[in-house]
Formats: sequence, C-alpha cells, structure tokens
Amino acid sequence: MLDSSEVPRCEIFSDATNVRESLHFHTSQLPTPGTPLDDEKPKRRISQSDETPTKKPRLMVAESSNDAIDVVVKRRGCRRTVFRMLDLASINYPAEPHRMLLPSRNILQSFVSSHTSDVFKCHSRTEDSFVTPPYACAYSNEARRGGVPLLAVATEQGSIHILDATKRKEWDCEPARVTLEPHDNGIFDVKWNADDTLLATASGDKSTRISSVETQQLLSILDGHTSTVKCVAWDPAHRDLLTTGGRDGMLCLYDLRVNNLSDQDEIPARSAVITITAAHGQDKVSGGRQKIRPLPRGITNILYPDDRPHGLVSSGSFDGILHYWDLRLPSNKSSKRSPKKPSHNPLFSSIMDPTICHGARSRGITSMSQGSGPSAGLLFALGADSRLYIYSYPTLTPLRTETHPNLQTNSFYVRLATSPCGRWLASGSTSRAGSLFLFDISNAGRVAPSYGKRADGPISPTVRFRGQSGEIGAVDWAKDMVASCADDGTVRIWRPDLEVYQNCISNSKEQKWDWFWST
Repeated sequence: MLDSSEVPRCEIFSDATNVRESLHFHTSQLPTPGTPLDDEKPKRRISQSDETPTKKPRLMVAESSNDAIDVVVKRRGCRRTVFRMLDLASINYPAEPHRMLLPSRNILQSFVSSHTSDVFKCHSRTEDSFVTPPYACAYSNEARRGGVPLLAVATEQGSIHILDATKRKEWDCEPARVTLEPHDNGIFDVKWNADDTLLATASGDKSTRISSVETQQLLSILDGHTSTVKCVAWDPAHRDLLTTGGRDGMLCLYDLRVNNLSDQDEIPARSAVITITAAHGQDKVSGGRQKIRPLPRGITNILYPDDRPHGLVSSGSFDGILHYWDLRLPSNKSSKRSPKKPSHNPLFSSIMDPTICHGARSRGITSMSQGSGPSAGLLFALGADSRLYIYSYPTLTPLRTETHPNLQTNSFYVRLATSPCGRWLASGSTSRAGSLFLFDISNAGRVAPSYGKRADGPISPTVRFRGQSGEIGAVDWAKDMVASCADDGTVRIWRPDLEVYQNCISNSKEQKWDWFWST
C-alpha cells in the first residue's frame, strides 16, 4: 500500500487560527506497516512553522480506497483562563485573533436613500407642531437576523412609532405603523426583548415602562430612579431581567417575575431587586462650612456582553473609564453610618482613561456598542470629544482611537451602533449638516502599539452621508440597512445599491432630486 507513487496527504488543523493547510510528506516519513499507530506515539512532531503548540498533536490515520494514507494532525487548543485573557490584554492583543480583511469602503459608499420610499416622519401628538424630534431608535432582533425590518422610534413627546422599513417602490404607500404612548415625557432609549414581544422605554419622567407590542398596552412601570433614566438593556440570557441606568448615577436591575408590585393609577409598578448607587463615582465638592452632598456622575450607556450572561458593562458622563459588573456577586458589607445601603464594586475597570490623552481634562462616553464576527472581543465607545475609542473585552483595556475631521459628538444624544455582520459601525453627529458616519471596523482588532504612542493611525475607512438637517442622534442597524434619526423629525433608511449609486455619480444633477448618497 505504501509502494504507490502518489504522495500521501497530511493536513494540520489549528484551533487557534481555524486555518486548514495541506502539507505533503514523502512515504519514508510515515510509519512502516508493522508499526501500530494506535499503540505508539509518533516520533516526529508535525506542526506549523509559525506557531508553537503547547501540547503534542494527535496523529490519526485514515485509509482511503486509492491506496493512500490521510494523516491528520490536530492541535489541542489552550484553555481560555482569566489569567491568559489578562496576559493578552496587557500586550494590547484582543482576546481572539483578528485577521487582516480587505477594506469594504466601496460597499459603504454604495449606500443610498430615496427621497420618497426611505423617509419616515415622526408625527406630533400636539396641534402646535407637525413633527417631533426622535430621540432613540432600535431594530427588532428579527430584523437583525434578516426578517421583517421593524423599527421602533422614540420621540421627544413620549411616543413610540413602530415602522415597517421593508424596501418598497418609489411611490408606494407607507405600510401601516403602530403608535404607542407609554410616557408623557421624552424617551431617551428603547429596546426590544429577546422574542420581540415587549418594548422597554427609558424616559425623563424617572421611570422605565414595559409595553406589549401585540396588544399595545402598558404592562408595568419600573420605579427606583431619582432623575432621568438614560438607558435600558435586556438580559439576553434571561427574558425577565433588564437593567437601567440614569442621570442619578444608579444602576437598577429589575426582575419581572418578582411580585413587588404597588398600585399606581391601575398600572402595576415594580421596584428594583438590585440597586447600585454612584456606579461611576461622585463629583468632588469644594471645601466650605456648609455641607453639600456630592452629586453622582451619570450613567450614559449599558450593555450585556454576548458571551457573559451575568455581566454588565457601563459607561459614564465624566470620563472614559468603563466598568464591568458581575450581577451575581453579593454586595459589600454595609457601613455603620448607612447600614441599609450596601455598596457594590465592579469586577473589572479600565486601567486608564483614554480621553485624557487628547485633551486637558476627561471627557465622558456618549454611547457604546459591542463587536461581533471580525470585531468580536472589542467594545466601541463614542466620546464627547468627537473620538471613537476601541476597548478590548473583558479587560476593558483601551486599544486605540479614531476620528474624522467632520465628526462632532459633543452631545450625549449621539448614539453608536454596530452592524449584525460586525464589519461596520454607524455614528451620528451634532453638526447642523445632518451627517451620518459609517466606519469599516473589520480590522479594528489589529495589534497596535501601546496606547498613547502613535496608536491612533486610521485603520477604519470612513464614509460620510448627508441627507437630513440638524443633529443626527439615534442610529441602528438591521441586515443590509441602517437607520438615522435627525432633529428635523425624520427617520431615513440607507441601503446598499451599487447600480443606483453609479447612476447618482454619473448623473448627479438629475439624481439629486430623487436620492441621497455618500459625499
């Protein structure tokens, strides 16, 4: 069987890189037929030249019908312990390897938006105005998977418009929309639950409310904050858990299964099961005779990481330091002065504030978003200093920063969102020109020098879109589309269409009456 002139094939499988390579060995390098392969280890260790396996590979032989031997070598992957993650983060490597991918700037440039079929208006509840500014928007989970693109838009007047963003012809009528009115104050964040049956809204009336999408009824009110509720996030692993963050610096965890109800205008009100006060510290008070209570620093954004069901990452309005909270850990023992208020400490925190490297003082984080696919293991944060900061996860170590000459984010209303494929990032802007920015983050995890030492070289191609007036705050992605909300009361949908984009470039004077495209 070994006298055949055909050279046997040897394949190496690497758990670290997921790369499959074929190497050819002469038959003299294989064991003789009299040597049992199952009972004796191979004398020659076969491995790739550019990696050093930590354990010996396993040798398996499979005989084929063509009198050839297939030798397969599989490398055992090392364990992903906490110490190894910390070691990787200390040398500015992400937790998982990131390959160099081809830039997709040409794809981002092909995004276009129609003046007739891709524009939605947020109608006002009062008679003194026709439209109202949208504050937040969120696509359903089914839309991110490629299903019906339902978009929930929250307005300044406390309304929720559920829009069907399915692509339609130029002069087709808009599909019927569903309008909810859970609040009488501005809604700063809206999120769908895991099965897209409930909507959670965070409002300026110091409450978070749960509404049913099917019945359009208000189900419960979540109390506990003493100021505006800025953000809300559902636990992806537990459908009944959600967390809110407010301007009062508090993180409140709610469990919809707990019956701590109280009647409030015939609508059940629930209290938090876990409350973390001053999650991002308190402002320092200057000395004086009068005792002034320090004000806590507000919470601007929270998110649940995909790979840790009990973890929560939060950002604040004071600096660029992120905190990771393990909600399973018990609180510290209460002090003697305040025995009823136990304190909590984050499990991880950023080792440094990246915003101080580009200015005289710290600047807060306006929004966060986590990567997936080629950007997995990374967190993206938008700073109030008009910069995009990239952190490694779970150590929350700052890796690098990027910006655009026309990007302005000096407002906490500007949001950030990553695409379902994990290759693109959308950001709003506070400029009056109504600019939307799309970043290519496919290679954002590329190894960079130590932070602050020429680590801010541009690696993410950026495309700018101008199709609305006023500030663009809320943005979100579905599959093959992105939505942007502006102060002019409109919501615009952008989709990739190479043919239309080429027509716009070749006949810009004619197409400008029907389309908007990249600048």
